[in-house]
Amino acid sequence: MLLIVVILTAIGCSGKPGTNTPELANQQEPAVPSPDPTPEVVTPNVPDVTTTPAPTEPEPEPENPLNNEPIAQNYHMTSNYYIKPNDENDNKKVVLLTFDDGPKEEKMLTDLLDILDKHNAKAIFFVNGYRIKQNPELLKLIHDRGQIIGNHAWDHINLKKENAEKIDQQISDVQTIVKELTGELPVFFRPPFGAANDEVRAKVKEAGMLFMTWSNGSLDWADNVRKPQGVIDSVMEQLAPGSNILMHEVAWTVEALDALLTKIEEQGYSFIDPRVIELEAR
Repeated sequence: MLLIVVILTAIGCSGKPGTNTPELANQQEPAVPSPDPTPEVVTPNVPDVTTTPAPTEPEPEPENPLNNEPIAQNYHMTSNYYIKPNDENDNKKVVLLTFDDGPKEEKMLTDLLDILDKHNAKAIFFVNGYRIKQNPELLKLIHDRGQIIGNHAWDHINLKKENAEKIDQQISDVQTIVKELTGELPVFFRPPFGAANDEVRAKVKEAGMLFMTWSNGSLDWADNVRKPQGVIDSVMEQLAPGSNILMHEVAWTVEALDALLTKIEEQGYSFIDPRVIELEAR
C-alpha cells in the first residue's frame, strides 16, 4: 500500500519538460532608454554686415607732354640742314638741339633732361637700338619727359658700307622697338657718322622720316674738346640762325649744357620744338 502511494505521488509531480518556463519567443527585452535628443541649434537672424570693397580705380598714367593737339609745322629744313621758317616774317633766330648715341646712363640723362626743362627747351635724342635694348627704361624716360626720339640706326656703323638688307634691318628694328616702348614711331633719322647713300635716304623716306645730319657740330667727340669749355666755345663759334646743333650724351657736354644754353639765349636765340619742322626738306 505504501508503495502504491509513493508511485502515485511521483506521477502527480511530474509533467512535460518546460511547461512551467515561459517561451523565449514571447519574452520581451527590457527597454533601453533613448539618449536625449540633440538640441536644435537656432542661428540668430543677424543682418549681413559683410561689405564688398569698392573697386579700385587704376592709377592714371603720367601725362605725356607730347600728347597734345597737333602742332602746326611752320618751319622746314634746308638741304644743308639748317632750320628755316616757312614765313619769312617768323622768327629766324632759332636753333635745333640734338643729342646722339644714347640712351646711356640714368644720372647723366636725368641731369640733361633737367637742364632742358630749366630752359624750356625741346631736343631730338637720336638713339641706337642696341642701347635701347640695354636701357629700355631710359628710352621711356626721354619720352615721358616730353622730349623727341629720333632713329640713329641699331648699331653705330657706317651704313654706306652695308647692303640693302642690312640697311633695312638697321633702320626698321629701331622703329619697331621705339614703337613697342613708347607707342610712337620716330619721324627723324640721323645716320651714324653722318654717312649715308641713296639706299639709306630712300629707306628713311619710305619709313616716313626726315633725314638729317647737322650744321653745327659741337666737336664734343674730339680729343681736344672733351671738356665743358671746349664744347661751349665750339658751338658758339658756329652759331647762326637755324643752327642744327649736334651734341652727344657724354659727361662733359652735360656739364657744359646749362651755361651753353644760357649763352645761346643771351644772343637772342630760342630753341625750336622739333615737332614744328616739316618732314620734307626744301
